[in-house]
Amino acid sequence: MSAPLLILGWGNLSRGDDALGPLFLQRLQASLPLPLHTQVEFLDDYQLQIEHALDMVGRQQVLFVDASLSCPPPFEVTELHAVQDASFTTHALSPQALMQVYQDLQGEMPPPCMQLAIRGEAFELGQPPGEAALAHLDAALRWVLDALQCGVLKAVASESM
Repeated sequence: MSAPLLILGWGNLSRGDDALGPLFLQRLQASLPLPLHTQVEFLDDYQLQIEHALDMVGRQQVLFVDASLSCPPPFEVTELHAVQDASFTTHALSPQALMQVYQDLQGEMPPPCMQLAIRGEAFELGQPPGEAALAHLDAALRWVLDALQCGVLKAVASESM
C-alpha cells in the first residue's frame, strides 16, 4: 500500500544549490512527526524519469521539490497540471510532462500535484549549497512541516511565500 502523499525531490548533491531537492527530503524525513511517517513517502533522484509516473499510482497527492533560479526567494509553490511537452524526450523531464505520462499510462487524471521550487543561486560542480540557498531551504521546510501538521498541503498557485 502506498502512502497517500509522495514527496519527490531531485537534484545533484555535487552541484551547489542543485542539492536543494535531495537536502529538503533528508531534512524533512529527519524532522517529520512520528504520526505522519505512514502518510508520507519520500523519493529522490538526480532527475525526473518517465518511470516516476508509476510512483504516483495510488497517491492522493504528489509534491515535487527542486531548486530553481527563476522563482522568487525563498520559495514558490504552484499547482501543476498535466501537459504534453518536449521534455519527456530529454534529461530534464518536467513534472507536468511526468503527469501527462501518468495520464497516458493510467488512462486517468494524475493525483493533485504541486511543485515546491526553492530559490538557488549557484550550481557549480563540486561546490556546497550557498548560505542563502540553505536559508531558503529552511523556510520551505518550515512551510511544509506546518502544512503537514495542519493536515492541509495546498498550493497557492503562482504565489511566492
